[in-house]
Amino acid sequence: MNFKRDSPLSGKISVTNPTTDPAYKRSGVEKIKADSQWLAGRIDEELSDETDHFVGDSLQLLKFHGTYQQDDRDQRRELRKVGKDKAFSMMIRCRIPGGRMTADQFIAHLDICELLGNSTMKITTRQTIQLHGVVKRDLRKTIARINSLGLSTLAACGDVNRNVMCCPAKRNDPIRAELQRLTDELAESLAPRTGAYQELWVKDQTSGEEMRVGGESPSPENVEPLYGPTYLPRKFKCGVVLPEDNCIDVYTQDLGFIAVVRDGSVAGYNILVGGGMGTTPSLKKTFPAIAKRMAFCTTEQAIDVAKAVLIVQRDNGNRADRKVARMKYLVAHWGIERFRNEVESVLGFPLEDCTEDDVHGVDDHMGWQPQKDGRWSYGLCVENGRVRDSDAIEMKSALRELAETLGTEIRLAGNQSLIFCDIQSDQRDRIFEILKRHQIASSEQTSLVRRFAMACVALPSCGLAVTEAERRLPSVISDLEHVLARLGLNAERFTIRMTGCPNGCARPYVADIALVGKAVDRYTLFLGGTLLGNRLAILYKELVPAAEIVNELTCLFTVYKDQRSVGESLGDFCHRFGVDALRTACDAIGCEPCVSPSVTDPIHHEETKE
Repeated sequence: MNFKRDSPLSGKISVTNPTTDPAYKRSGVEKIKADSQWLAGRIDEELSDETDHFVGDSLQLLKFHGTYQQDDRDQRRELRKVGKDKAFSMMIRCRIPGGRMTADQFIAHLDICELLGNSTMKITTRQTIQLHGVVKRDLRKTIARINSLGLSTLAACGDVNRNVMCCPAKRNDPIRAELQRLTDELAESLAPRTGAYQELWVKDQTSGEEMRVGGESPSPENVEPLYGPTYLPRKFKCGVVLPEDNCIDVYTQDLGFIAVVRDGSVAGYNILVGGGMGTTPSLKKTFPAIAKRMAFCTTEQAIDVAKAVLIVQRDNGNRADRKVARMKYLVAHWGIERFRNEVESVLGFPLEDCTEDDVHGVDDHMGWQPQKDGRWSYGLCVENGRVRDSDAIEMKSALRELAETLGTEIRLAGNQSLIFCDIQSDQRDRIFEILKRHQIASSEQTSLVRRFAMACVALPSCGLAVTEAERRLPSVISDLEHVLARLGLNAERFTIRMTGCPNGCARPYVADIALVGKAVDRYTLFLGGTLLGNRLAILYKELVPAAEIVNELTCLFTVYKDQRSVGESLGDFCHRFGVDALRTACDAIGCEPCVSPSVTDPIHHEETKE
């Protein structure tokens, strides 16, 4: 489709839709979107039937509404033995720009996961919350309740701009305020406008009114003036950072804004385009990518630039093959110069070149950090973002008591943890008392390797996972804590990220160490990314068994300790030394077995393909 409009971008937009042309090649998902009547499809009918799961086109359309259908893969085999279908449920994801929530909104999510979900929730790598285990009959009730909190699930998934990330630190200064302003405006300006969401989930379903979506299709400019009837070719992600604190991995975003600060205020932004983590290893045409520096824009131009970038991707991204539909492939195919020219053509004015400003630091925002109003923020490490109570720790109960006691703003960090804001000095001891009573380690008591580690959900709920991530990484980290302490490396900062498949939801391909699921209980090991998040890691070894992960990394850490330069980070060392030399050095020294039973014992599951 092409949008024809006058400059500036905020002027009138009209839409033509070439997808109606029989010669226009498009994937099956493109047809589903085009025929969906603005994302309504048959979702309302299926919500009303008696089955426990959705089928057909609804599975794709539901993603735009912020929910995925899943099943408990731990139960598949036993259910099949007794002739039953899968244990279906829904994952629901919120849209929370910059991860900023009130205490009441956070507490309400804890209530929802207990009453309507599986009693746990997940703080994600994109500063939002996922609820798991919601059954189909409770889906409408759950999404309606989230909207009653002043939040939404619209565009948390699907081929649209997703949750906008922003550095979560609260400093009460004009620079951070500008970053938060842009984040909120990006979320609003790039959001879908279809009324189907309101009709399906928020409208009073007991009123007896008929759905107003459907019937004769209204004109695209009246329903989706930015997206049109087929939305984007693939998902789109953006984020906003300061140069000294790339805590959201801005180079992994489709669209990134690095603040350019002059004389104590934000003068504008250096714009990055074309980042993205997902890949299919068996297809050489797919690859992870870090974004490229495109141009500088003023604060006043930022929203128009974001819309122009989105429009260029919308009109030129690959709609025939979803494997290569992300914007990173368009940028790689065209080159950054042509892509910039196309963006400027849509804008109707030229952009300046990037300034020298670039990311040069990272803060995980854990522990105590002063605000500029005499109060404090406290970042609490939540391992892999999983919020639940167990016999060992009572994370959910602790977070509930902290939110109720403090009653102040809560911010979700890009490392799957959270920050309690606006804390008075006399409340600090109370916080530690609550943590201790619920067996929660404070961030000060948590090792650096654990603080900077991340894992995706993987099994048992993700349908794409080929092996474990969230359930395996904690035991790997426990073993590595002993190794690092023995080698005297426990004060080093580096990232370890584990995913259950190559799609890269925990942004593994920019980590110092990445373990990416390749087969059952086997991982591809990547090395040489960076804590700063602006360099891709390099493949080191394929199909590393879970039982050998700690031994492999012990050898690596030993070589790093013996041969690094002064002040050299782990990622920089691996990048400089090279994977071939690392393999040779590690093979030469060998390492004594150092594996805990929790790692060697396989976790029962089935392979993805069925």
